[in-house]
Amino acid sequence: MPARILVIDDNRTNLDLMTYLLNAFGHEATGITDPTVALEQARAGTFDAIISDILMPEIDGFSLARTFKADPQLQSKPLIAVTALAMAGDRERVLAAGFSGYISKPIDPQTFVSQVDSFLPEALRGQNPDR
Repeated sequence: MPARILVIDDNRTNLDLMTYLLNAFGHEATGITDPTVALEQARAGTFDAIISDILMPEIDGFSLARTFKADPQLQSKPLIAVTALAMAGDRERVLAAGFSGYISKPIDPQTFVSQVDSFLPEALRGQNPDR
């Protein structure tokens, strides 16, 4: 069974690459560039996991994470940060904000889906032929 994954990134190129890879490996990925719209979609949809960029205008990933984790409907979903933040302490800040984990940008197309899959129950993992 594929996982339904919401991907949030204000950079259309990054968003398209992540959704393409997830869909190519058997997931059902929905990409949204606007964090406000993404929050509405997350509340209205039945997503199994949420992937979010951190550095976005207006609403950043830290604010989104706090909002998701305060919402009883969303707080149990895996929330995965995908970000270029790489300074000392950034990983701890990401986890403290409520993210389940962290994937560094630029993403590696060879390993991205397996990194996402590591946050999902086995029954929802993608169909990666290299496994």
